[in-house]
Amino acid sequence: MNISYKWLKEYIDTDKTPEQIAAILTSLGLEVGSIEEIETIKGGLKGVLVGEVLTCQKHPNADKLSVTTVNVGGSEPLHVVCGAPNVAAGQKVLVATVGTKLYNGDEAFEIKKAKIRGELSEGMICAEDELGVGTDHSGIMVLPAGTPVGMPAAEYFNIENDVVFEVDLTPNRIDAASHLGVARDLAAHFAAQNKDAGLRWPSVDAFKIDNNSYPVKVTIERSEACARYSGVTISGVTVKESPDWLKNKLRTIGMTPINNVVDITNFVLHECGQPLHAFDGDKVTGNHVIVKTLPAGSKFITLDEKERELHADDLMICNEVEGMCIAGVFGGVKSGVSATTTRIFLESACFNPTFIRKTSRRHNLFTDASFRFERGSDPEMTIYALKRAALLIKEVAGGVISSDIIDVYPTPAKGSEVELSWANLKRLVGKTLEASLVKTILKALDIKVVEETAVGLKLLTPPYRVDVLREADVIEEILRVYGYNNVEIPAIQQSAIVTTPKPDHHRIRNLIAEQLLGAGFTEIMSNSLTKAAYYSNSQTFKAENTVILNNPLSSDLNGLRQTLIFGGLETIERNRNRQHPDLKLFELGNCYYYNTEGDKGKQSSYKEELKLTLFITGARVPQNWNSPRQEVSFADIKRYAENVLLRMGLSETDWKTEGITPDLLSDGLNYSLAGKQLMTVGMVSHNLLRSFDIDDEVFVAEIIWDQLVSCTAKHKVLYKELSRFPEVKRDLALLLDEHVKYAEIEAVALKTEKKYLKNITLFDVYQGDNIEKGKKSYAVSFVLEDTEKTLTDGQIANIMGRLTAAFEKELGAKLRG
Repeated sequence: MNISYKWLKEYIDTDKTPEQIAAILTSLGLEVGSIEEIETIKGGLKGVLVGEVLTCQKHPNADKLSVTTVNVGGSEPLHVVCGAPNVAAGQKVLVATVGTKLYNGDEAFEIKKAKIRGELSEGMICAEDELGVGTDHSGIMVLPAGTPVGMPAAEYFNIENDVVFEVDLTPNRIDAASHLGVARDLAAHFAAQNKDAGLRWPSVDAFKIDNNSYPVKVTIERSEACARYSGVTISGVTVKESPDWLKNKLRTIGMTPINNVVDITNFVLHECGQPLHAFDGDKVTGNHVIVKTLPAGSKFITLDEKERELHADDLMICNEVEGMCIAGVFGGVKSGVSATTTRIFLESACFNPTFIRKTSRRHNLFTDASFRFERGSDPEMTIYALKRAALLIKEVAGGVISSDIIDVYPTPAKGSEVELSWANLKRLVGKTLEASLVKTILKALDIKVVEETAVGLKLLTPPYRVDVLREADVIEEILRVYGYNNVEIPAIQQSAIVTTPKPDHHRIRNLIAEQLLGAGFTEIMSNSLTKAAYYSNSQTFKAENTVILNNPLSSDLNGLRQTLIFGGLETIERNRNRQHPDLKLFELGNCYYYNTEGDKGKQSSYKEELKLTLFITGARVPQNWNSPRQEVSFADIKRYAENVLLRMGLSETDWKTEGITPDLLSDGLNYSLAGKQLMTVGMVSHNLLRSFDIDDEVFVAEIIWDQLVSCTAKHKVLYKELSRFPEVKRDLALLLDEHVKYAEIEAVALKTEKKYLKNITLFDVYQGDNIEKGKKSYAVSFVLEDTEKTLTDGQIANIMGRLTAAFEKELGAKLRG
């Protein structure tokens, strides 16, 4: 948002420099991103002079060019080749001389001496759009005959210098999206320092009804979408170019003047923050304005001459026959003010932010009006802005007020009632503030003191402060105006000594992130807002546990995620569509759940859980000249996930595993420790992959991070001397029923041999020829070790015998020869 320094000073009295004002605004929460010295026309038209065309002849080598001589006040006339169809001898024109820089947006074009089709050209005779003073390119600008030759264009156009602040407005501070809104904050800052900045709102006392020759009726059919609709008619207007003062104001903040009526609506918008719209009165069929929606699929042509298909919830401003404007967003091509307009209907309204935001995004239309409406405009501002604009239109376009003010306002807005405790104010600010200072600040912010007691204040906030609803919000307002830098740091800092060691969560996260990065993973960050429909058929993450948003931006972002899996699959789909199929990704992020048995709206009904999720898909080793392509497998994701547990200080004997119930994952393992689930590792189901148009296997590991950190904090890491005695490795090929999992083999082995068994590894699984149907073969390696002496052959045989017997008894295993 651009704020003009000169324009701002019309509403407050201050001798502060632009740099000082910028610092104050930033301290108030209106951060100034940049300060720029500008001219109302970029470049100031330096080098552009008024000239007189002395001669004009057809170019000998080009049908559409003319060769002219132009007097610009120098010792000799300039030779200029001109392509405009309307150039003629005797005209007063604007000439950009050699060395002049003209701007089209941020791009500069320098005028140079040149030969055009063999004829010398020492400048350029300019059209409106080439100078940046208008949009017409049908021909060169022809000035009044009495314009002095040699006059600088900057003087002719009354170009002004100014300083513009680029204010980075946060979404909650829409009350400051205008010059008066910023001036109000500055006035509050000065009031806190016992300085009266003399905040001045332009008077509208001169507004009066001239006659009732053009009454218009207003009907609101969608009252939930329009809180207030005000309007008035003005007859006898003359639509023309705006006066210099108005054009300069708009150009300073980066707007292009259009005509005097439209320019006034834009001026008032940036002055007080209330969007307005002017309709050609002759296009208000039936003298009836209806605020309603049209059937889905209705066609409407907007001011940019594009035909748009309307949604059933696109709020429209209509006459008795058709739509005239997409409410709060963009006008229609048929009803806009034009050069032939003689009477107008002026609208000033307050629309529901949700309706405007959704419509703006559906049609990809982002205007100054929609920017303000979708963040919450002030319903109490409509009449003031209407009167202000009507008076200014009469001033610049003539005409008379030809109707009473129409004001449909079924439910007047009220501010929020807030109780401010002196104790809480001191606790949150960090020091005691004088009651008189607090009340001064509140008054400057339009927050009314309804009642004062020894305990605190009962307050009523203004309706335009849509972000000030609670005591903490009021205290924040007081503190930002008082100044965060004015809260001193105490000479003595008191704190408790923490005796219980706590995990350094950031260090641990970085440790695991670095481990995964070293293993070739890439970190991703997906949106915590997701499509609630993802959970409609899931048993693991049930739809009723999804936190649904009341006012979602779209159906694709209408809930909070319960798992990171869907966000990861969206990332995989996007990368695969761009020829990046081999992926190793991880994400650490919060997931959210709603407890259906709790009280809706109560904080205790909602749960937030931090998860770490790993994804692998595609090739483990891409195909090259000396090795074939190797696809990733379940063993890969299991190894990466278990390495995270190992890095956190756990060992393979600490956790237990069991098979999962197929859902989002078709196969896999659940890991638990002391009865609490730590992690799920598995293969994403083919049905889910098809819904994301992914035709490669995807393997996922989802770790409940807070649970893992909690277990790790309680886990004692024990150190022991490395054994001096050799390990012994023995292998078994076990024939088992196909439903038996490797995890069961591992569990039986660890239970049977606790002293000497150090490690178990599955190195082959086989089903097929020479194996009876319903069976499979596991090839398992066992590492044995005695830390006190070398194992004898007899001991080894005895251990392997016990293991074989246990496998036969508990799992029905047979040894393969």
